[in-house]
Amino acid sequence: MSAPITILDRLAVGIDGFDKIADGGLPLGRTTLVAGTAGSGKTLFGIQFLIAGVERFDQNGVIVTFEEAPRALQQNVLSIGWDLPKHVHDNRIAIVDVSPEPEGAAIEAGHFDLTALIARIEHAVNRVNAKRVLLDALGAVFPQLSGNAVIRRELHRIAVALRRLGVTALMTVERSDEYGPIARFGVEEFVADNVVVMRNRLEVERRRRTIEILKFRGASHRKGEFSFTIGKPDGITVAPLSSIGASRPLSEDRISTGNCELDAMCGGGLLQGSVALVSGATGTGKTLMVAEFIKAAVQSGERALLFAFEESRDQLIRNAALGGVDYERAERLGLLRIVCRNPESIGLEEHLMTIKQETEAFGPRRLAIDSMSALERGTSAKAFREVLIGIAGHAKAKGMSAMVTNTTAMPVGGEPVAETDISTIADSVILLRYVELGCEVRRGIAVLKMRGSPHDCSIREYGIGANGMIIRGPFESVNGILASAPERGRITEHDRLSTMFANSYA
Repeated sequence: MSAPITILDRLAVGIDGFDKIADGGLPLGRTTLVAGTAGSGKTLFGIQFLIAGVERFDQNGVIVTFEEAPRALQQNVLSIGWDLPKHVHDNRIAIVDVSPEPEGAAIEAGHFDLTALIARIEHAVNRVNAKRVLLDALGAVFPQLSGNAVIRRELHRIAVALRRLGVTALMTVERSDEYGPIARFGVEEFVADNVVVMRNRLEVERRRRTIEILKFRGASHRKGEFSFTIGKPDGITVAPLSSIGASRPLSEDRISTGNCELDAMCGGGLLQGSVALVSGATGTGKTLMVAEFIKAAVQSGERALLFAFEESRDQLIRNAALGGVDYERAERLGLLRIVCRNPESIGLEEHLMTIKQETEAFGPRRLAIDSMSALERGTSAKAFREVLIGIAGHAKAKGMSAMVTNTTAMPVGGEPVAETDISTIADSVILLRYVELGCEVRRGIAVLKMRGSPHDCSIREYGIGANGMIIRGPFESVNGILASAPERGRITEHDRLSTMFANSYA
């Protein structure tokens, strides 16, 4: 009597984020094809699969290398911080060398099959009691086989042999185009149980790495491409943005913006754990508002983390001091960490990972980013929105209150903030505007949005002085401020009723 058919068990890969989009990991005991162009991270994915197996799950592994010599392979991953030579020395990971280097046992051209190779893999698996196997650059041997039919037959033999051994295996193969055929010979993806595609495409003059699970035979997974980064010490980190969300209950508590008048406009302050957007042209006081936000954290004895993408550390400290905020003292007290980065120095996903790493290390209650629009330059709208979702989701998951700034293009207006990606993700939107009346330039502030909370909908005048931002009363008899065409006029009864209704609940 045959055994009952059951749902496939999963094997956690151990790559941060990937197991989420894989709904728990790779199907246990199956073979997965990992295809990608040069530089997409295929070999690193496979090595991390084995390293995580040893270090996190106490599962030994085998590497079968077809192209790169074992010594070079071990040297390359040392730069990530992985001690592969130690695991090899301790018989936790075995290497089967089929590379064309003189030190290896090269496969020679001619009419042959892979029987001897399968025997070597089986010996290595049994020797270290492996549960995971990586066949790296398997496609290097295919030109020596006579035709696609033979390649398909031999691949099938390898897959069957690996399943018989009870291991979960990865096979990496190269492809020539990011969105062309899955693999070079057109048969590999049909033999493997699962297919994962890694890409390293060029977007607006920057490389962006993504990973996609094309198929899991008999198992569920998340659809679409997901960004990932490569760095020390975590190796590959996948950003499963569609699955990021608040893991904490929503709070009704309020926190101060650092300005009592602005707190009143916001209905008593910002909601704890929310994301606030401050949008305005250059010189309107966005960075000053961030300084006051941080000052409120320090006064409450809370830690704050500031990411600055447009100003140097010295400029930030000097400008904050002009507004009455002492960043250096806050740092000495251990309540503030400042991270200044050139927005073009690394890719968007790397910035997201840096923000996550810094928040994990410092444990802040407040996060400030000045400014997000600096990260938007030279990138696609889709990639920028994904990073925004990632930052907002991470802040909410950690229970942090966040304030991010956005610089509009025009001194007296710019694009409607309600149409930007940032505004739809933010819980609160505070708009700063220049207001030209007669021959005088004045400044106006409005709370456009307070998700789940009543707020003051008036447009109020403010100034910037030695004690920071000074918010005054509403503009009287002025229309068209948000349309960037202010003019003096009489406020009608309809305007008053509209304002009263908006103030009752947003």
